[in-house]
Amino acid sequence: MPTTLTIKPWPDPILDTLGHDPRSLYVERFWLPTLGPTALLLLRHLAQRFDEHPGGIELPVADTSHALGLGHRDGNSSPILRTLSRLNQFDLACDDGRTMVAVRRNVPPLNRRHVRRLPSELQIAHAEWAEGQLEEEPLASARRRARRVAFTLLEQGDDADHVERVLHATGFHPSLCRESAQWAYQRHRDALAAAMPPAAMPETAA
Repeated sequence: MPTTLTIKPWPDPILDTLGHDPRSLYVERFWLPTLGPTALLLLRHLAQRFDEHPGGIELPVADTSHALGLGHRDGNSSPILRTLSRLNQFDLACDDGRTMVAVRRNVPPLNRRHVRRLPSELQIAHAEWAEGQLEEEPLASARRRARRVAFTLLEQGDDADHVERVLHATGFHPSLCRESAQWAYQRHRDALAAAMPPAAMPETAA
């Protein structure tokens, strides 16, 4: 069995827009009873590593297991490998059968089947959360999500035109795609301007 795994983000435009960060309160409160503490701990660990290395990481199995308080084990007995297999069952990870594993950066909202398996008080809390989402003004929610995706893509090196096309392919309204791409482009430019001398600023326009 491998002692080191290549872990890469598993992108999905819809899930990356509508999903929840593994470190969020939603995931801790509603996904924890379904996934279990070890799977959630690993998801959070990988989310932090992906923030630092967006292209992926080399994960030493035994050392990572030890760092997460799971024992210093690799091979078939490694809790890391068992946990990745569990994430696979929930479509939160997939592998190539060798040493490369793709893991979701965001977790979807809990589906009805899993909600019904929650303790009764959490079922009520989830229903209240869902009602609160419905009360939010739809355009404001869509704009916030579109801007978040647009800014992330620009930070990864995409240009504004490509960002607009990705948003459109994801299902956002064309006018919202254009507005969000321009907003994110300007925010990106502002961040660059604050970090470098004016002469070093790129000339590319939105």
